[in-house]
Amino acid sequence: MSTTVPIRIDFVSDVACPWCAVGLNALEQAIARVGDQVEVEWHFQPFELNPGMPPEGEDADAHLAAKYGLSPDQLEANRRTLRERGAEVGFEFGRRTRIHNTFDAHRLLHWAGELGADRQRALKHALLRAYQGEGRDVSSHEVLAEVAAGVGLDAGVARDILASDAHADAVRRQEAFFAGRGIRAVPSVILDGQHLVQGGQPVEVFERALRQLVRRARTA
Repeated sequence: MSTTVPIRIDFVSDVACPWCAVGLNALEQAIARVGDQVEVEWHFQPFELNPGMPPEGEDADAHLAAKYGLSPDQLEANRRTLRERGAEVGFEFGRRTRIHNTFDAHRLLHWAGELGADRQRALKHALLRAYQGEGRDVSSHEVLAEVAAGVGLDAGVARDILASDAHADAVRRQEAFFAGRGIRAVPSVILDGQHLVQGGQPVEVFERALRQLVRRARTA
C-alpha cells in the first residue's frame, strides 16, 4: 500500500499581492521538504485585491497610502520587509511603480488551468515575476500574451482569449465561491478543502500543516 498522501491545494491569490509570491515559494519549498509523503493537486483560484482598478491603473505609492493610511516611511519599511522575506524563499522583488487591474490575468490563469496544473503553476509564477519582480503592466494584453508565451503557452490563443470575454464568467464564479467561504485576504491556502493557512507564511508553517495532514491521513 502506498504511503503517499494525496493533498488538494487551492491557492487563492492575486498577482497584485506581493505576499502571494512569498507564500507560493514558501509553500513549494515546504512541499519539497515533505517529499514523497504527499502528492499535491494544485488549483490556483482567483481573488482581486482591487476589482475596481481602472484600465490606466494607479500610482502604487499613492494607492497604498490612500488604501492603508501608510506614510512614505512605512511604505519603504514594508518594501524592505518584502524584499527580505522574498530573498528567504528565492523571490526577488523589484520596484513596482503602478497598481494594475488583474482580471484578465486571472482569465489567462483559468485557461492555463484547463491545460494542466503544471502549466497553470508556471504561468502563475511568470505573472508574479512580471508584476512583482519586473513592474510590468499585467493589464496589457500584449504583456500577458508575452508572459504566456514565455512559459510555452500559445501566444495567439492567449491574444484571442484576451480579445474576447472568454473565461470571465468562470473567474467571477470562483471569486464569488471563495468569497462566500469567508476568504477576505490573500494568499489563502486551503488544504483538502478544509484546512486554511493564510498569509505569506514561513516555510516551516506550511511544512507543519502538511505533516499534520499526513499524520491524520495515516491514522484515520
